[in-house]
Order: sequence, then structure tokens, then C-alpha cells
Amino acid sequence: MGTRAERRQARAKERRKRRILNTSLAVIIAGGLAAFLLWAVFAPQPGEHVPSQGNTHITEAQMGQSRYNTSPPTSGPHLGSLARWGAHDEPIPDELQVHNLEDGGVIVQYNCPDGCPDLVVQLQGIVEDYHKGVILAPYPDMESRIALTAWQRIDQLDQFDEERISRFVRAYQGDDHHQ
Repeated sequence: MGTRAERRQARAKERRKRRILNTSLAVIIAGGLAAFLLWAVFAPQPGEHVPSQGNTHITEAQMGQSRYNTSPPTSGPHLGSLARWGAHDEPIPDELQVHNLEDGGVIVQYNCPDGCPDLVVQLQGIVEDYHKGVILAPYPDMESRIALTAWQRIDQLDQFDEERISRFVRAYQGDDHHQ
């Protein structure tokens, strides 16, 4: 069994091994956490950043007078009311949808002059996952087939890409921008 001194040495050696193992694990975990935080801070966000055009409220009498720096808009003058969350069959006026964006909404819009029922069903499948904060609507005044908008962000696609659309919605839905 060994002498008392040998047993004490064996226990001390075992404690050193445990301390080294615990320290190594702590360093690995801290390094992994640091790498994740750096990635989260510096990873590119979905879509393109668009300079703000402010968040001035206008009246219905002023509708149609605003000029936006993107189509569909991502910020700027808007009505004080909100469009209903969810799927729409008709385009939503720019001045109305901008307020939804300011309130943390994401709008998924499509442009299909000849109709695109399959695309609409695919987009509805994504939008229906959110009970509030996401709108789906047609938008005939844009060049791309699909546009994703959030406050000061836009992403435009010509093909359905479920992961890209879902990532955009997850990144910005619920991010309120009232000043």
C-alpha cells in the first residue's frame, strides 16, 4: 500500500493533475466564448445598411409626397398608424409600412407582374412562423422579385432562399427604433 508519505505524494500529484485539467478546461471554454462573442459582434449582418431618413410622422394628407432612398423604403416620413401584421393581398403604402419598420417589424415583399402563387405560398410559410412583427405583401414598384426590409436594412433577391429570408427576419424582427 505504501507509506504515509507515498500516499500523501500520490494525493498531491492527483490534485495537481485535477488542477491542470480544470485550468485547461477553463481556458478552452473562455477561449471559445471569446471567439463566439467576437464573431457575434463583427459578423456581417444580413442585408445592406441604408442611411436613415429619420422618423417624422406625417398626416394622411401628406401621403405620396415623401421620397425614399430605397424601394421599398427602410426609414423616413410615415403615418402614425400601423399596417396589420401578417399576409396582405394588396400593396401597403410606403408611409404606412415605414411605421411598422420603426416598431421593429420586418416586411417581406414580392414583385410578380404575371402572378407567382408558388412563391407567395413559400413566403407565407416563413411569415406565418411569426404572430407579430412580420408582414408579407406585394410591392410592384421594385426591381427585384423579393425584398426584405427592416429599419435601415434591405436585402433584395430574385430567387426564393428560405435560409436567407429567415436569417434576415430573425436578425431584425422585434428591434424597436423609436428615438
